Amino acid sequence: MLSKTLLEELRTYFTKYKPVVYLIEGQNGGMYSSKSVQVIVKNSASKAGIKKHVTPHTLRHSFAIHLLESGTDIRFIQQLLGHSSIETTEKYIHISDISKPIIKSPLDLL
Repeated sequence: MLSKTLLEELRTYFTKYKPVVYLIEGQNGGMYSSKSVQVIVKNSASKAGIKKHVTPHTLRHSFAIHLLESGTDIRFIQQLLGHSSIETTEKYIHISDISKPIIKSPLDLL
């Protein structure tokens, strides 16, 4: 799931750098190592002034929470995250803590 803005940026990147195997390749071509990705995320968080511990998994978690908070159905989030069980998605995004303030009684809609 890519935003239109990011898709445009990726097209520009692809045209300029002409990756061979992976869309985003390491300095010498090929796949980035997991350690390199961790360092990139950590450095980016630092540059953004984020003081908390941030990992690539934090980005995945934040993405899911933002989708949930914006009203995306949890079953759709489950598909995006590749979870076979809805219970996994519920635990992952702490649904009970997030959804309580937005649950409204159907009677309030009358």
